[in-house]
Amino acid sequence: MIDISNLTFAHDGGAMLFDDVSLQLDTGWRLGLIGRNGRGKTSFLKLLRGEYPHGGKIRCPLEMDYFPFPVPNPDGSGLELARQLCVGLEDWRLEREASLLDLPPEALDRPFKTLSGGEATKLLLAALFLRENNFLLIDEPTNHLDLKARQAVGRYLRGKSGFILVSHDRGLLDSCVEHVLSINRAG
Repeated sequence: MIDISNLTFAHDGGAMLFDDVSLQLDTGWRLGLIGRNGRGKTSFLKLLRGEYPHGGKIRCPLEMDYFPFPVPNPDGSGLELARQLCVGLEDWRLEREASLLDLPPEALDRPFKTLSGGEATKLLLAALFLRENNFLLIDEPTNHLDLKARQAVGRYLRGKSGFILVSHDRGLLDSCVEHVLSINRAG
């Protein structure tokens, strides 16, 4: 369980985003996080990762990974990137995950910087899900994907567990999450 107690947070000079919020989130859930722009969805993910000072306590038994993230060596191949993220990765495991996302096998051998937006998204998601004992915080993964790629990501996420997905894509959310947390401004 992720245990959040008495969470209080506002950006410097900004309106209060969270005021004495307490809740528990199961680390096995496929949770959709929704709300209008500016309500604090991305801030909530960053608070979970410990990126912002805040009042209250956040406890999580697992390490958290965030998508999207900067790629340290975009000149390296997709396979090299996955090996950096997942120490001891067996190539067949990445190939299997890539196939579940309709990512062509040759994309794993190309330099990361040459991948299309959809290919890069799929590769990064596959690599993150191959990391063991991690909880994923996925922020708007389909912003620049076509319908076919969005559907592939939705099918893939439906087969996974242990993540929070922020998306304005209602079709994606409906296809893969089992719980929804809505952030709305009170008052």
